[in-house]
Amino acid sequence: MTIKIVLADDHTIVRHALCESIQSQSDMEVIGQAHDGLSAIQLIRQLLPDVVVMDISMPNLNGIEATREIIHDFPDMKSIALSMHSAKKFVAEMFRAGAKGYLLKDCDMDELAEAIRVVCSGNVYLSPSVTGAVVESSIKAAPQQEPSAFHALTRREREVLQLMAEGKTTKQIGISLHISPKTVEAHRLRVMDKLDIDNIAQLTKYAIQEGLTSPEP
Repeated sequence: MTIKIVLADDHTIVRHALCESIQSQSDMEVIGQAHDGLSAIQLIRQLLPDVVVMDISMPNLNGIEATREIIHDFPDMKSIALSMHSAKKFVAEMFRAGAKGYLLKDCDMDELAEAIRVVCSGNVYLSPSVTGAVVESSIKAAPQQEPSAFHALTRREREVLQLMAEGKTTKQIGISLHISPKTVEAHRLRVMDKLDIDNIAQLTKYAIQEGLTSPEP
């Protein structure tokens, strides 16, 4: 049986390299590629792959939120994070969203292929290079550590924050999320109040640190 895969990454060269490597596996086929979380969701609804290999920091909708929506709509879908982020909070939130695997982008193709086969068999895959970081972070974590954006903010507030950080206007955010400019403004004020941040530059920095968006435009 051929494993059908959708790739989601905002870097074209990364997607193409991954596609070429995966296609070299006799039991795997890339049936679609997405450049952000929104297009990934649309592709998955159209193509119904077995596995989605998902980056975390992507424009318009990050990989964590996209995974959460995909798994909500398709509970049996297998999602694997392939990210540059090794910190515990990213791993934890991706698994909370419903992912079944997590690897770092410096892994080799053999490990990615193994992860794809493992999750397709119904198991969970966590890269050894991530496991160490998660264990170390858990041991050293301070009780007073600030909660992540995925706990401090609602889903809609995170979506508004991401689009704000990406330079979208209130009107553009409203169109993208199908809400009124007045509602966007209300969310913006709540985000600033909850985070105690009163300027876009700091909000953008926060969004990047939390993996809600990529540092590249």
